[in-house]
Amino acid sequence: MEKRQEPGRRTVLGAAALGAGAAVFASAGPASAAGTAAPEHRRTPAGRPADLPVPFVIGHRGASGYRPEHTFGSYQLALDMGADVIEAGDLVPTKDGHLVCRHEPDISATTDVADHHEFAGRKTTKTVDGKKITGWFTEDFTLSELKTLRANERIPDVRQHNTLYNGRWEVPTFEEVLQWAEREGRRRGRSVWIFPETKHPTYFRKLGLGVEEPLAKLLRRYGRHTAHAPNLLQSFEPSSLQRLSELGVECPKVVLVDEPSVKPADFIESGDPRTTADLLKPEGLKWIAGFAQGIGPWLPQIIAQDDKGRLGKPTALVRDAHAAGLFLTPYTVRNENSFLPLDFRVGTNPGDYGNSLAYFEALFATGIDGLFSDDPDTALLAAEEFRTH
Repeated sequence: MEKRQEPGRRTVLGAAALGAGAAVFASAGPASAAGTAAPEHRRTPAGRPADLPVPFVIGHRGASGYRPEHTFGSYQLALDMGADVIEAGDLVPTKDGHLVCRHEPDISATTDVADHHEFAGRKTTKTVDGKKITGWFTEDFTLSELKTLRANERIPDVRQHNTLYNGRWEVPTFEEVLQWAEREGRRRGRSVWIFPETKHPTYFRKLGLGVEEPLAKLLRRYGRHTAHAPNLLQSFEPSSLQRLSELGVECPKVVLVDEPSVKPADFIESGDPRTTADLLKPEGLKWIAGFAQGIGPWLPQIIAQDDKGRLGKPTALVRDAHAAGLFLTPYTVRNENSFLPLDFRVGTNPGDYGNSLAYFEALFATGIDGLFSDDPDTALLAAEEFRTH
């Protein structure tokens, strides 16, 4: 999942997806948005795990604001900071069928593969879910070959400080994540919650590298396939979550949703005419509730923004999703100015921190159940303040 907050792009997109309940106003600031929560938003959805606080904080790809994403350095820091859930695993397969944790199958920006002359011939151009991409792809490497690479910071222009850790960590496998969670759970005397995502499952299935079967096998091996296991599962493709249920995986599932006009890749493949906008209508939410327990919207679908990138009023999505029995975990709040609505930016340097605490406050006031953050410590401070007031 990847959405930058850019002025001029956030116009009435959130409102367009949700209809009349998503009014936008240009002059709204943090105080206006933070004060609009309605009591009915606090109703507890039946599917939300009872063991997690409200709201709960998900360390996005670990603590990726401070360490290169999807590394054990990032995961461990998020856990040490106190994140309630660790998004340990955007899952993509290797050539020999192992699941590894990378944001995308293209590993050009997240590893040092370009420095490995022995793999120069692997660079290629592919079309993934309708987008043409040139780079190196996990499905063209065996696991042993991937293990010779090291992780790099994906956005060094914004997070130059993270480049200090380039080359320190390997690409983790999902089985290593499960083993790490078990070790940390024993050490801490409590379960370690994780939140893996199946990435581009239709694309990989057509390559003969389906991700659901090896994922279900691993979850069963480590006892994390049951309804009360300490993990959530997510995907932008609803059929991937349905397939996991068919494979006997009972833990809570979350449908990730994109911009209003986007069709999930599995819908395109099957000829389903619906878009994200259709899924976010009450009838679409009711359909999702038939096989999943939550949704993961992007932030402007919770609080819309005007055409300059300023925050508007909360949409009707929290109310409608809760009415359908779904919990909500929107993505992704980051501390840097370049990722924040215009109201919350401080100064003009895109890499400097803005007033993300006020943005967290506005989002929590809508009644969301949790959210993703690259900066779990900041999110946890805001969540604790929200819970005690």
